[in-house]
Formats: sequence, structure tokens, C-alpha cells
Amino acid sequence: MSKDYYKTLGVDKNASEADIKAAFRKLAHQHHPDKNKGDDKKFKEINEAYQTLSDKTKRAQYDQ
Repeated sequence: MSKDYYKTLGVDKNASEADIKAAFRKLAHQHHPDKNKGDDKKFKEINEAYQTLSDKTKRAQYDQ
């Protein structure tokens, strides 16, 4: 099964672009590898999810 990007970011499938961006920024700040207790693997997952869901075309493809 593929990754659930909505679950990764902790947002609903009907989330607006602003909600997705806010969730990404919060999680990215929390898991950034340069921060204390940062997790590089988790940060990359969060970034991958955001890159897909923030682009309208990629998000439409992902939702199918």
C-alpha cells in the first residue's frame, strides 16, 4: 500500500492549501534535522507529503 500523505501531515482529505501548509510548517519545525532531537527520516517523509499535496496537479493524481 502507498503512503498516506494526509495522515503523515495530520490533515483531512478535504484540507485547504493553507491547512496543509500550516501542518507542514509545524511538523517540519518539530522534526528538522538541525534542531535538537530532529529526525531526518521523518523530516523527509513530511517534505515528500507536502511536495505532493501542495501541488494541485500532483494532489489530483494522488487522490485518484
